[in-house]
Amino acid sequence: MMLSAKQIRAGFIDFFKGKDHAFVPSSPIVPIGDQTLLFANAGMNQFKDIFLGLATPSRRRAVNSQKCLRVSGKHNDLEEVGHDNYHHTFFEMLGNWSFGDYFKAETIEWAWQLLTEVWGINPDQLCATVFAGDAADNLPEDSESASFWTKFTPLPAGRVLKFGKKDNFWEMGETGPCGPCSEIHIDLGPERCDKKDVPGHKCAVNAGCARFIELWNLVFIQFNRAADGKLTPLPAKYVDTGAGLERIAAVMQNKRSNYDTDLFSPITEKLTAMTGQKFTSQLNNKTDNAFRVIADHIRALTFAITDGATPSNEGRGYVIRRILRRASRFGREIGLQEPFLYKLVPAVDDCLGEAFPEIKARADYISTVIESEEASFGKTLDRGLEIFNAAADKAQKSKSKTITGDDAFQLYDTYGFPIDLTQLMAQERGLSVNTAGFDTLMEQQRSRARAAQKGAQFLITIAGIELPVTEDLHKYKTDRVAATISGFIDQGAYKTDAKFEAGAEIGVVLDKTCFYAEMGGQVGDCGTIEADRGKFFVDSTAKVADCVIHRGHLVEGTLAVGDKVTATVSHDRDATKKNHTATHLLQWALQQVLGKSVAQQGSLVCPDYLRFDFTYPKAMTPDEVKKVEELVRGTIIADLPVACAVLPRNEAEKVGAMALFGEKYGEEVRVVAVGAQDEKGLNLAFSKEFCGGTHVDRTGVITDFKIIKEESVSAGVRRITALTGQGLSKYLEQRSDIIDELAVMLKVSPESIIERVSKILAENKKFAKQLKSAPHQGAADSLAEAKHLLESCIKTGDVSIIVGKLSPTTVEQARAAIDMLKMKAKPAVIVLGFVEGDKATLLAGVTDDLVKTISASDILKQISPIIEGGGGGRPNMAQAGGKKPEKLDDALSQAADVVKAKLKSS
Repeated sequence: MMLSAKQIRAGFIDFFKGKDHAFVPSSPIVPIGDQTLLFANAGMNQFKDIFLGLATPSRRRAVNSQKCLRVSGKHNDLEEVGHDNYHHTFFEMLGNWSFGDYFKAETIEWAWQLLTEVWGINPDQLCATVFAGDAADNLPEDSESASFWTKFTPLPAGRVLKFGKKDNFWEMGETGPCGPCSEIHIDLGPERCDKKDVPGHKCAVNAGCARFIELWNLVFIQFNRAADGKLTPLPAKYVDTGAGLERIAAVMQNKRSNYDTDLFSPITEKLTAMTGQKFTSQLNNKTDNAFRVIADHIRALTFAITDGATPSNEGRGYVIRRILRRASRFGREIGLQEPFLYKLVPAVDDCLGEAFPEIKARADYISTVIESEEASFGKTLDRGLEIFNAAADKAQKSKSKTITGDDAFQLYDTYGFPIDLTQLMAQERGLSVNTAGFDTLMEQQRSRARAAQKGAQFLITIAGIELPVTEDLHKYKTDRVAATISGFIDQGAYKTDAKFEAGAEIGVVLDKTCFYAEMGGQVGDCGTIEADRGKFFVDSTAKVADCVIHRGHLVEGTLAVGDKVTATVSHDRDATKKNHTATHLLQWALQQVLGKSVAQQGSLVCPDYLRFDFTYPKAMTPDEVKKVEELVRGTIIADLPVACAVLPRNEAEKVGAMALFGEKYGEEVRVVAVGAQDEKGLNLAFSKEFCGGTHVDRTGVITDFKIIKEESVSAGVRRITALTGQGLSKYLEQRSDIIDELAVMLKVSPESIIERVSKILAENKKFAKQLKSAPHQGAADSLAEAKHLLESCIKTGDVSIIVGKLSPTTVEQARAAIDMLKMKAKPAVIVLGFVEGDKATLLAGVTDDLVKTISASDILKQISPIIEGGGGGRPNMAQAGGKKPEKLDDALSQAADVVKAKLKSS
């Protein structure tokens, strides 16, 4: 039966709707409120709190098609993409779920029914796998699932295979929900084997060849794995199944490759138009490998950027940058030297825009981000090719003819060269790559990343613990509430029989609270919790599922479960309210001035200031900033009402309320409307947003508004920092004091400062021009001194080490001296220093033939602290300044020793 991907997706959803499953839209690919994941890597991510018993499901059965990205952590398919026909970074996961309702029997029976009876897949080609048990985790084999396969389907026992934890025990990450799984595999025939040339290979399920492909994974979630690796049973049993749409489409459309399906063909056809080369679905083919990598990666980039990720040097942004650079580098393999990936975004929209309309809505923004990052990488890539050539030249001279793991890792980590491309380029020169050394360095990097995430463990460690519900609607009504202590969070455990003394740092859980928990960009409240016998300072407030946790320290007395307390929010809450409402006014004003395409990318609302990130391709002009400020101030002066209403989500959307893209909302949402008296007047409001934060009742309370900074965050994303209320008053007072001081210094009135400063700048410019045109005796002196240092330099092997102090000069003249020495003394390492006034300057230079052995910037990093300075530069030229000129001789003395040591170690 030939079905389009669209028909397959719809058929899957409709099948389970017929089994009383509710359709749930895909969650964003960038997870919301889950610090354990960089990207959504499975359909169950958005239901994690349900599986952990932290939230009550609104439905017992669900179905959807989830956007997934597997490029980090336990599930990382990045380096596999391109080398076969079925691995992907981005893919759609068709899934059905049971939250404490049906379990193994129904799951197995329905999966078989859909595949064989509805879609007509030949049952003789199918087989199933089940969990064989694991002694280390003290888990028995899943004999129950094995029996259901033979009971509810015609599969013989011989086609129900048992495998260990690696293949048949599913875990979302290092911690979290997990359980045994049962997979359905299809035999595509011996002609589909792609490992025929591998000695000893035998085609079999889980043997790693393309003959047997996993179609559907049925996961039976029963356990939670804690940070210490231990498994504990979950409060209820759940079902989570996942079938990759791309693989199903390849089978249903009778294609040898996922990349031949209609999920990819518009992209590969566009690539053919761009390059004149055709995609032939061959493995071990340079052109086809590049087509697969690019087609896969542009889908991943499009969805990740759509859902809020942007290329950067950390976290998920770092992963996105690597994906883009890998695709860009493969583009050069098929002659695409200039930025090209951004031109493929419309092709992705053609494939998937109907199912995921958010792509179409943000297409221009996605293209802008990708094009900017491609252009930037083009410059980095050229430098990376130089580094590769140097590494290859070094390997060519070695006995092993192998590029070192260090060099391969530098190419990966600094220049974005994926290891498979380094291997490909090495093969073209008859070289190999030390992949074991590379893997060691990669694991060290992963360990550092895991260590860096330990700060996020507070909420993660209490996952799986049953926590009480906190009544927190008081946060919208009052700053003080009487409550009772329900329990404490201490060392990752929830305690209901504890008592704490002064000095304890804990989390306090109350039966009700007026504290706002950090969410939606607004910081959590701080304040106090007071009982007759003790006083607790709340430093921050967080929420886990429906439980509000007040984190802080006990400053006096004692607190115990059952104590009657008064919870009081700090007066900072008033400033936070002003800034939050001003953030809504700012978004409205930006759309009025810059256009409706402006969309919020993130925000931070705190008592001191507000920060707002939004999509826009270029810096705002001073005139645009002024217009935005005037619009916001106009609404403040008008003293307009601010109304809040809780509505069903579809009704909120009908009245035009804006949702923050990628935010997680329930079936009911709270709408904040500026310009409306109450819920009945929502249609009259000019600003309507989904928002759970705290706000002022009238805009006049904000008093004033000013943008103090507008800057770039990343390609296509701008950031505004602004002030309101008392924070703005303090800011303006400080600026007024500065103006008064300047007026005194310049001996003019405040009104004449600009005129006086302009005159001074003009005079300085004229003086600098005169100095530049005057003859420079100092340059000649510096060159003469440098020649003298060359004559008396020391040598290590054939390398000249030239270290010395110059008479007072300029940086330009000292650089000229280093350039002269480089030409005369190659190979050479040069370190020069001079004193000018109360500052010392150090410069280091390395000839190009030595930069792989010793770096100028590394030399200065070691010696510049002696002069209490710092700096940096390139491997062949670096500069540092310091405030201890009297220590310059000591620094130069140590320089020679540093250079000798580095040369010796190499």
